[in-house]
Amino acid sequence: MPGIDVLGLGAVAVDDLLFLEKFPRPDSKMEIQKCERHAGGLSGTALVAARRMGRSCAYAGTLGEDELSRFIIDGFIAEGISVDSLVAVEGARPFHSTILVDTSARTRTILYSAQNVIGASATAPSEDVIRDSRVLLVDHTGLTGMIRAARVAHAAGIPVVADFEHEDEAGLFGEILSLADHLILPFDFAHAISGAREPSEIVDVLWSPGRKAVVITQGERGSWYRTQEEPGRFFHQPAFSVDVVDTNGCGDVFHGVYASGLSENRSAAERIRFAACVAAMKATHAGGQAGIPSRAEADAFFKIRQGTAARSER
Repeated sequence: MPGIDVLGLGAVAVDDLLFLEKFPRPDSKMEIQKCERHAGGLSGTALVAARRMGRSCAYAGTLGEDELSRFIIDGFIAEGISVDSLVAVEGARPFHSTILVDTSARTRTILYSAQNVIGASATAPSEDVIRDSRVLLVDHTGLTGMIRAARVAHAAGIPVVADFEHEDEAGLFGEILSLADHLILPFDFAHAISGAREPSEIVDVLWSPGRKAVVITQGERGSWYRTQEEPGRFFHQPAFSVDVVDTNGCGDVFHGVYASGLSENRSAAERIRFAACVAAMKATHAGGQAGIPSRAEADAFFKIRQGTAARSER
């Protein structure tokens, strides 16, 4: 598996989407408009996004042999994502989510099970596999394994792109947070761990000398960021305006496209702007991965719309 651009080890999920006219009230009955099954998860969706941007990708996390694991593995193979270094453990499973999509309010509610989810293995993949990648994606699924992989990546000079949504209960979160070169967090979680309220304050709290970038995303309000490439400067990247159908997976797509741009040696501003573009395109389709465009589609959309979402310094 030589020369992999983007390597992921963490969260993969099977998402069962239930489309409803509106979110149900307690003790009520409601007809489901339609049902769909999609693959999702922080690392899984990011890898698919990077792959559709034309990059070589691999998943080396832990799965089993059950129906849900097979669904994820078959999906990766169909996308052209390598599973050669996948860690097989009997009984292991992906996350399994039931997602209630309110088609009137255009919101989603995720109900998930983490039973038998392992994520990154504490001992695999081999250090050679990690060193042969250009970008490492980490999240909070299997933190012992994530920390091991991030340490190997750091020693080899490989950038670590992080996607976190909550802290762990084992006290390992502080270490994996410190190992993230490129920290991309949703606003609510960034606010929770920083204690700050304003985006500029949040970024300042999360910044450290070893960081290459801190990016705070907030859906239709866009993203705020600071990078090592432009020291001391703070920017706002507006979201691209689209007709939203389903926001599930948009943040993960942002991470994957950002990692893709990093493997292409794009500037931080280019990575963030293009990631915002592709995440917006995904929001126009249902499902965490089904709506991710191809590279050609993304380039065409970006060429037409880039003038409508120029960044500004704050």
